[in-house]
Amino acid sequence: MPHLVTVHRNSYKDSIRLLEATRTALAAPGVQWAWAFMATPANVATLTKQGFDGPLENVSANDLVVAVRAANKSSAEVAMTTVIERLWSTAAAETAEKKQATPDLRAALKGAPSANLAIISVPGAYAALEAHKALSAGLHVLLFSDNLPLEDEIALKQRARDLGRLMMGPGAGTAMLAGAGLAFSNRVGAGVVGIVAAAGTGAQEVMSLLDRWGVGVSHVIGLGARDLSPEVGGLMAESALRALDADEATQAILVVSKPPSPTVAARLLAIPKKPVVAALVGLRTPVQTPGNVIVCHTLEQGATHTLDVLGVARPEVTGSLVQKLSRAVLTLAPARTRLVGLFSGGTLCYEAMTIATTHLGPVYSNTPLNEQWEIDAAGPGAHVCLDLGEEEYTKGRPHPMIDPEARIGYLRNQAKDPTVAAVLLDVVIGDGAHPDPASVLAPVANEVVRSGAPVIVYVLGTHRDPQGFEAQREAFRNAGCIVTETAARAALAAVALILREPKIANAELCAEQAPSVA
Repeated sequence: MPHLVTVHRNSYKDSIRLLEATRTALAAPGVQWAWAFMATPANVATLTKQGFDGPLENVSANDLVVAVRAANKSSAEVAMTTVIERLWSTAAAETAEKKQATPDLRAALKGAPSANLAIISVPGAYAALEAHKALSAGLHVLLFSDNLPLEDEIALKQRARDLGRLMMGPGAGTAMLAGAGLAFSNRVGAGVVGIVAAAGTGAQEVMSLLDRWGVGVSHVIGLGARDLSPEVGGLMAESALRALDADEATQAILVVSKPPSPTVAARLLAIPKKPVVAALVGLRTPVQTPGNVIVCHTLEQGATHTLDVLGVARPEVTGSLVQKLSRAVLTLAPARTRLVGLFSGGTLCYEAMTIATTHLGPVYSNTPLNEQWEIDAAGPGAHVCLDLGEEEYTKGRPHPMIDPEARIGYLRNQAKDPTVAAVLLDVVIGDGAHPDPASVLAPVANEVVRSGAPVIVYVLGTHRDPQGFEAQREAFRNAGCIVTETAARAALAAVALILREPKIANAELCAEQAPSVA
């Protein structure tokens, strides 16, 4: 297949722009593989492994590279032209943006002296320096970049704390401050719940559930996945909790995390005086908490217990789900016994795995926290939950929330496997996500359904999101999928199919740790 590579010297583009360009190339007719990236040594090495050579000598991290592999030379050339036009559009809006572009942070602040926050999205090797510059300029920081050394994260957060600034990240993919969504975010109404999250899609799930259930959000403060570890010690979580506890608009605080350090969690949860719900997904070690704190272990629980705290009635989350599962069980062949989860959200993958494990035993996964049952040890009949947003699946292509096609091959493989009893699929919409993921995924999901394997879909989003929440759900229903109201309920539905016990999907998810006085 023809391979085309172009190098554009000193042409830095941020990661979001590069991901959009890559998605454009992948959508072009005849394209088999494509990537737009900055020429860091690691990225160049990845491209070489893909079989590309070309003009890569003496490239630097500030050089932009576009690579395309297509069925024929004409398709490759068309795709390359399309990507370059997108990256260097001469449309009026793009031209205006270029005129406003500034060479560095100092110049940017001269043009926007009232700015108080910097969003940083640069290669990890340069991220700490840029974050320190922003803190020196008196700005709060959302550090979207990841792959930052642990010692750099600790130093940045200690400095931010001393300066009275937020240092969200590294790898902070979601935040919302005073109604402004940052990075990947969902459009929610203003309200009284402040969210502190060390999990990006976990934050998106609870803010979306609360919004759909009639409760607005004051702020969402992202921490980065390592903040609640023993090494970082909750440096930014402490600042966030103190800020929300002092915020007049916030009446209740919802903390979201994969398993934190129990010691760190206990110390942090004792700080706020307002009601607190802590959704610590998968945590097995009890945490001592004061009487104003409820600890639970799923995102659905986190949202429903927050409603309880506010005196708001809980919604119906099962509806006709049991009846749909009962019909699906009747058509399942006896040989279909496996669960396969194909996720774009890492927190949703981890939550599904922990829920399913309770009922099914080992569920193998690539999630970093799954130390017990790693995917490499999975046998041919094993239950599997894959986070396809992890680095090993995204090298050389966009994140699956941006590019749904990244999951098509994995999804289509389930139609060929006669042992699959349930396929779990999350679809995350909102700002930053693909404009119409159902248009890409629903037809392939229908292929799986027609093969005899039920597909259970959860759409994470709100009625305000630009993709159209109900339209996305309806597309999957029309494809024959079972669509659930929460991510946790989707995992229970999959378990119900595996065990041929539809009523499991109607199980009450209670707080696993009631309030207690330390």
